[in-house]
Amino acid sequence: MQLPEEFIRQTRQTLGEERFERYMKALGEDAPVSIRVNPAAEAGIMEGAEPVAWCQNGFYLPKRPQFTFDPMLHAGCYYVQEAASMFLDHVLRQLYHPTLNTQHPLFFLDMCAAPGGKSTILLSHLPEGGTLVSNEPNPKRASILSENLQKWLLQGIKSLSSLLVPRSSTFVTNNYPRDFRRAKLNFDLILCDVPCSGEGMFRKDPDSIGEWSAENVEKCWRLQREIVADAWACLRDGGCLIYSTCTLNIKENEENVRWMMEELEAEPVAIPVEPNWHITGSLLPDFTAPVYRFIPGLTRGEGLFMAVLRKKGDEKAKKTDLSRTALKTIPNDFLNAVAEAVGPNAHKIDLNFGQAIQYLRREAIVLPPETPRGIVVVSFEGQPLGLAKNIGNRANNLYPKEWRIKSTYTPKEYEAILRHS
Repeated sequence: MQLPEEFIRQTRQTLGEERFERYMKALGEDAPVSIRVNPAAEAGIMEGAEPVAWCQNGFYLPKRPQFTFDPMLHAGCYYVQEAASMFLDHVLRQLYHPTLNTQHPLFFLDMCAAPGGKSTILLSHLPEGGTLVSNEPNPKRASILSENLQKWLLQGIKSLSSLLVPRSSTFVTNNYPRDFRRAKLNFDLILCDVPCSGEGMFRKDPDSIGEWSAENVEKCWRLQREIVADAWACLRDGGCLIYSTCTLNIKENEENVRWMMEELEAEPVAIPVEPNWHITGSLLPDFTAPVYRFIPGLTRGEGLFMAVLRKKGDEKAKKTDLSRTALKTIPNDFLNAVAEAVGPNAHKIDLNFGQAIQYLRREAIVLPPETPRGIVVVSFEGQPLGLAKNIGNRANNLYPKEWRIKSTYTPKEYEAILRHS
């Protein structure tokens, strides 16, 4: 792995020699494989899986499965997520415990949400009656975000009769941070997982190495401050902003947190952590605010930086009403269709493995001859995948075209599918 000389120089200076050597050694090793199980799902875990210490539903897997051809992934039973990113789960457990009673429904905003991993964590911690807005400025990435959140919420269907999280509580938007500021919306919690130079993901995504430059680091920290300034204007008094990056340098991390404290009068919030998690604190000299840095080689995961900042004051939250704004919202068409189809009289057809893969590839499937005509829910091992319309001699596949599995089979994969059929 050939790293830019300037990156090596800066990172060695930031981390110190011992941490830097451990980081460099880790870059030559395979990245850990980890998933986070949907708490609404009753899904088994691969034999040999180990828990992620800072996430209640996170697990390291002993090997990397063929995720693309696992119907359980497409059913929203779990999310493939890098382990350090799951630290958000621990942070939210400190800020919002399950017995929390509030005087008003809580409003969460994930400002830069795609592809959706951290939004699914936010959903799992959203108190009853609350609302999550997951935003992504890039239209293509916003579509992927919508897909992942709808699949995750699909597991909220209990016995095909009700949703664990009401559909109205989750919105996917496609806007710039400044649009939220202009709309004068108000949130109790805002996550800014900001675009960054990606230094912490070099092992997982080697292509990102070629995109690194000192000039891009300069561009990133300036953009990050713009995003935070817009988000801060939308944060209610007493609310919290969670700032995170997947990079290692202090310009995009500690220096930005210090800027928030000085310019926005943000108050850092300490989050208790265990020593054996090997999380590193501030690496900026004479800056001692509580921050949390995951370094490959020290922690079991990729690079992550996170800080929690509270807005001073105790002003009551204003009502957040997206319907009265000009924000672009992506409708949950798939989830809505499944929710409308379910009920005590719903027809549910459980597919075998081969049929499930055919369905997810949006190929034709043959339903049992006794299947009634009309809309039916198709599932795999009891987990709903989507809808089909039985017209007698065949069934129309209603799985969203843009979600279909596009990968082609290798001979080995096809044999595995046949063995599971």
